[in-house]
Amino acid sequence: MKDDFVTIPIPDIYLDESIYPRENIDQKRIGIFVENLRDGFKFDPIEVQSCPGQKGRYRILDGVHRWSAYKKAGLTEVYAIVRILNQMDPLLYAAKLAIGPRQLTEAETRNTARRVYENNSRLTSIEIGQAIGRSRQAVDRYIADLRAVTLLALDLKMFHLNQLGIPQDRIAKRLDIPQRTLSDHSAEMPRWAFPLNSDLVKGLTVPQVAEKHGWPEPLVWSLALKGKDDQSRFEALNWNLIPWDVWEFNEDTRFGDQGMDRIPSQVIANILYFFSNQNDLIFDPMSASSMCADTCLALERRCWSLDMKDRPDTKPEIEPYHWNLEGKWEDMPILFSREKPDLIICEPPWFEKNAQGDAKKSISGLSKKEYLGFLEKFFLFLKKKSKKKTRLAFIGRDFQDYENCPAVKEDPDKAILIYDYYKSLQKAGWALTHIIQTPLSSDRFDAEMVEEMQEKRILGTTGRYVLMMV
Repeated sequence: MKDDFVTIPIPDIYLDESIYPRENIDQKRIGIFVENLRDGFKFDPIEVQSCPGQKGRYRILDGVHRWSAYKKAGLTEVYAIVRILNQMDPLLYAAKLAIGPRQLTEAETRNTARRVYENNSRLTSIEIGQAIGRSRQAVDRYIADLRAVTLLALDLKMFHLNQLGIPQDRIAKRLDIPQRTLSDHSAEMPRWAFPLNSDLVKGLTVPQVAEKHGWPEPLVWSLALKGKDDQSRFEALNWNLIPWDVWEFNEDTRFGDQGMDRIPSQVIANILYFFSNQNDLIFDPMSASSMCADTCLALERRCWSLDMKDRPDTKPEIEPYHWNLEGKWEDMPILFSREKPDLIICEPPWFEKNAQGDAKKSISGLSKKEYLGFLEKFFLFLKKKSKKKTRLAFIGRDFQDYENCPAVKEDPDKAILIYDYYKSLQKAGWALTHIIQTPLSSDRFDAEMVEEMQEKRILGTTGRYVLMMV
């Protein structure tokens, strides 16, 4: 911990109630401090921390009553110690400093312990107790219900990742737990499904069971369909199995994240049916949603997924990885493993031309030349790290220069067509075996939008394609 003594303008300091361990502020105490200041009394410096994300702003760790008195007395600045806490929880540190004539009450101590544990469930009862002046047993009582919920959530994540065939070393790393803890819990995994299977046997539907137990619906489907062949699974899920090269499906909200223009889960399901078998390993290297992983659960395929956006609480099955735009992928955690995927399902970020926000870090905002150049290196990398019989399902669409542009005026230099993707795949050594059309519904174009496009002679697209490569 590093100390920095500075004079700070009082308006630059604020009370952050999320790290304040007391239930209220004692106005009588502030009044006494004001009188002390008028009598020339000098207080010890207050302690503050630089406010995360707000340069020049500080939040109070210790000295709320003194700071309030300074403001009430009309002072404009205060002498303070700026603390750098590193990994220590600021609420826990503030609680530790709650000394003097007003110790934390029992209710404040209990509330602080619970808030600290909710912020960081990896803290032990001993660590929390030492900071708030309570025994381990007392802290255990304070947080018993929270700990039970945390362990239940952890068990569910472990079961989820295990069902997708993610190796234990990666599960432990993903959930930030010792591998020994995972091994101890793994022995109990078969029992975790007992209550759900019992409800399914009683006739409860999959959505009802998922809601009752707080499990993701695709994970419950993996239990409900256990032991069934693929065609029986399609029938149970009310999915269409289409044995020709035009797949047109409606949206299915049970699987994957919701979002505009997303590929229906039945497209993924049909890819899995025709080009993989149960227990095969599927790799989803750019998983903007959990569509692939969710569908693999329903069809008993293993699935390893990556995405640049990390969502450890809501999507632990998608491991964080940023495909470096310069092609430096030596740290890629999956394709350097001994086991190689049987099928790769790849739907890269859209070509957006000057994309904003997070897309600046992805390939979306690259120029056409850079975008296709990246994909060629990426497809080559996948080819080199795959088995000889590994297939690749590329899901894409034409990105034409149609936005507010009449069809006759579209600039081909600003467009990327499915043919351009094919050329990049071909240069990387992938051979085309099937072209499957998977158009989206035109219902996404409302009447007003259609009328405007007609008037401006804009030609939109609902076309999607799956290029099967080997």
